[in-house]
Amino acid sequence: MSDLVLTPGAVPLAAWRAVLAGAVPRLDPACAPVIARGAEAVAAIVARGEPVYGINTGFGKLASVRIAAGDLAALQRNIVLSHAAGVGDPMPVPVARLMMALKLASLAQGASGVAPATVALLDAMLARGVTPVVPAQGSVGASGDLAPLAHMTAAMIGVGECEHEGLRLPAGEALARAGLAPVALGPKEGLALLNGTQFSTAYALAGLFGAEDLLRAALVAGALSVDAARGSDTPFDPRIHALRRHRGQIEAADALRGLLAGSSIRASHLVGDERVQDPYCLRCQPQVMGAVLDLLRQAGATLETEANGVSDNPLIFPETGEALSGGNFHAEPVAFAADMIALALCEIGSLSERRISLLVDPALSSGLPAFLTPRPGLNSGFMIPQVTAAALVSENKQRAHPASVDSIPTSANQEDHVSMAAHGARRLLPMVENTTAVVAIELLAAAQGCDFLAPLTSSAALERVRALVRRAVPHLDEDRYVHPDIAAAADLVRSGAVAEAAGSALPGVSGAAP
Repeated sequence: MSDLVLTPGAVPLAAWRAVLAGAVPRLDPACAPVIARGAEAVAAIVARGEPVYGINTGFGKLASVRIAAGDLAALQRNIVLSHAAGVGDPMPVPVARLMMALKLASLAQGASGVAPATVALLDAMLARGVTPVVPAQGSVGASGDLAPLAHMTAAMIGVGECEHEGLRLPAGEALARAGLAPVALGPKEGLALLNGTQFSTAYALAGLFGAEDLLRAALVAGALSVDAARGSDTPFDPRIHALRRHRGQIEAADALRGLLAGSSIRASHLVGDERVQDPYCLRCQPQVMGAVLDLLRQAGATLETEANGVSDNPLIFPETGEALSGGNFHAEPVAFAADMIALALCEIGSLSERRISLLVDPALSSGLPAFLTPRPGLNSGFMIPQVTAAALVSENKQRAHPASVDSIPTSANQEDHVSMAAHGARRLLPMVENTTAVVAIELLAAAQGCDFLAPLTSSAALERVRALVRRAVPHLDEDRYVHPDIAAAADLVRSGAVAEAAGSALPGVSGAAP
């Protein structure tokens, strides 16, 4: 993908989404003077000899320990090595690169006091595809994402491992292959690189973008399920939603109404249908999915602000020469945003599973065969895919317990309240995968249900979706090995192909098409 210029402090969500998708972020050259002024301010503080936290003192509970001038370089190296204490599987490379880009944009605002050469190395590593191997567990989301960011920083000084051109290599070797050299950290630089919320924010953004894609796919699947169940589009009438005034609800109803426009299935039961109202999973889609949309937008606004901020400590103010200690590293905003995204993912999957359950139940599906199979009994049809969806929905409910309400003191009670943003954000990608499978199963069930209504057809938009599904997964006449069917449908959801095939205006969060 082409380069994407980062202008620190003014990067939109769509740009972060592009970085996650593979765009190469490059720092705006206009940042150079600002970075230099921050580094000069740190040099002046060192020259004055005053004790300033993180520059010539110990860290955390050891902040009262004064460090001699001759040991300042060793101090910064030691903090990196001692804090690189992460465990578990490594971050996915796209998320790790997003974390690096977030850190790059933060450092380039000049308030962290790092040297231009250090910022340039991070920029060059992104440009040349050198990605540190970062164990994903070990941060409590306060005093910065210390352990994971320490692993990122360790690679910059030639310690640890990196991914480069498909190979996992010692960091020094990976840098050399890319024509780069490790950096020697000066005063405050190790702390500046370790402090911050970029690990948590990267994972939270990845979860946000995954949830955005699922919202769109679930609206499409939900509309197809309405037709498969011969439901009504009356609940999507704009007059209903205008009276309640929620933006997300209004937009979700508009999307569902647009997706169903022109359906001959709907036209076939406009008159003479004895049913008065559909179950909530069909009828209340605008209310539920609209609330999900509003929640994701709120989380997106928080994360966009966080991504454009500086969460280091202490912060350098070159205009006065001061270094001010605070707590911008505390990731409570990210933790709250991650909790909101988790709730949204839960509800997308929960409503989708209820529609699957409706379609397989002949008592609710308005004439469809039991479990969507022509010969129920001999065949089980969609019986167990619905069970799988139910299992995934329940797993998501367990994962969605708010992480932000948890706290555990660290660093000998110096850091006595933490956000748990790292855990709260990390759980989102598994939840995205669970919800992807649920929506995929609904797509298969809804397509199968509409097959039984032939020669009646759905709307042009939904028939394009059904054709997309049928190119990947044939109609289920007799029971077969069903796992590949679900995997193929999940690929369609994950890739954004479902929303693209619908071709209708679907609401979103980040301002970028999936």
